[in-house]
Amino acid sequence: MATGVEHRPYSRFPLLVLLHPREQTQAVILLSVLGLLLWGLVVSIAGMPLWGATTMVLALLLIPAVQKWRADRLDYGPTAMALSILLAMQGFHSIEHLVQWIQYHVLHWPPWESSGLISPANAEWIHFVWNWTVVATVAYLIRGGMGNRWAWMLLAWAVAHSLEHTYLLVRYLELVQELRRLEVPFVSAQGLPGVLGRDGWLARSAATEGTFLCRLPGLTTAPRLDVHFWWNTGETSLLCIAGSNYLRNLFQAYK
Repeated sequence: MATGVEHRPYSRFPLLVLLHPREQTQAVILLSVLGLLLWGLVVSIAGMPLWGATTMVLALLLIPAVQKWRADRLDYGPTAMALSILLAMQGFHSIEHLVQWIQYHVLHWPPWESSGLISPANAEWIHFVWNWTVVATVAYLIRGGMGNRWAWMLLAWAVAHSLEHTYLLVRYLELVQELRRLEVPFVSAQGLPGVLGRDGWLARSAATEGTFLCRLPGLTTAPRLDVHFWWNTGETSLLCIAGSNYLRNLFQAYK
């Protein structure tokens, strides 16, 4: 843990220090340019689906990313490496939510078509696994030294977010079984409302009927896409604040 000193020109913004590709900068730039060119070619000429082209570009960028994360471990330790990986993955996840928001609100696509850059990943079981993986990773970060108050707030937020996706997965599986019983297995059960949002549990449950809880603006009126956009925005914001505080203290060791 001795090479981090030379990467401290942006120490006022510690996330930039950690996310900087350093020795992999040229590889990241070259593969990004190559990936964007290939993305355009395979989508416009070869007719590859958007999700396939996006996956191809991400696979290219994974090559220097793995090398960069190994360097993070050597420079700053395993906790910082795990934080770096989570920030990168959560960053792309945020882009995916932003693309969905633009598709729905700006391009006015229907909800079932506003599925982002990797549409096959917009599935209940993937959301469930991803969000509980975030919870486990944040718990690991806290145990590894990122135990500031923002990290605990992040953990609470991530657990609440994951519980919503657990509820969604249970509802999805119940509806799939019902559709099979009715012998209509090819009808999609994806996209059901969850606890929050329009037609969600909070808005329609007998437990909240007649109370102010079923009439809360946004929490009971927003479409599912907006609900999860804001879930993710809160999660990403708390991750950035918690990570910045942790890294700022970590980098003090290099002074």
